[in-house]
Amino acid sequence: MSHGLEILYEDNHIIAVNKTNHDLVQKDSTGDISLDQKVKLYIKEKYNKPGDVFLGVTHRLDRPVSGVVLFARTSKALTRLNEMFRQGDMNKEYWAIVKTKPPKIEDTLVHYMLKNTKQNKSYCYNQEKPGSKMAKLNYKIIGQSDRYFLLSIRLFTGRHHQIRSQLASIGCPVKGDLKYNFPRSNPDGGISLHSRKIEFTHPVKKELLIISADTPSEEPLWKQFS
Repeated sequence: MSHGLEILYEDNHIIAVNKTNHDLVQKDSTGDISLDQKVKLYIKEKYNKPGDVFLGVTHRLDRPVSGVVLFARTSKALTRLNEMFRQGDMNKEYWAIVKTKPPKIEDTLVHYMLKNTKQNKSYCYNQEKPGSKMAKLNYKIIGQSDRYFLLSIRLFTGRHHQIRSQLASIGCPVKGDLKYNFPRSNPDGGISLHSRKIEFTHPVKKELLIISADTPSEEPLWKQFS
């Protein structure tokens, strides 16, 4: 039983899945079954494990975002992966579809971000504000359809709603992202932001791992760029 999961990589130490744009990574106040709960159930059944299954959440994707999510299956792997994320030793690539062509074909964006917890939204500023955190990413136009542009994004920091907020601040909100001023929602309720690839050194085996996730099949627009 895969419990509707698309498993991208699995060994005794880590497991990576392709998250849909409906899944919560971790349980919240909605009470909906979360991705980590599904993965725990999958491991429990596959390996016939008694009692509670250990599963460590190493990073999160916003609910309407799809793509690679990496979990730790041991506390040792979790500690090491957490440290790698903290040190910036995880090379993550995201893909985003935008309607407005960015000002440059490729650019590095640096902003100072403030999170508004009440609105669950982050705001970008060109100058430092009290309590703000520096946010940095690189984007590159890698595809174009009749009406949209496909961007490849590399994150240098991991701020709340960073890609969504930074792209919106240059007038290029992600397709379907009403929260950041895209005019219409996507039919499936998600947004056109996808965690495409993660590249890192295995926390135990010490070998290079590159894990990629296919774009959501329910959104045919992705295929126009391939």
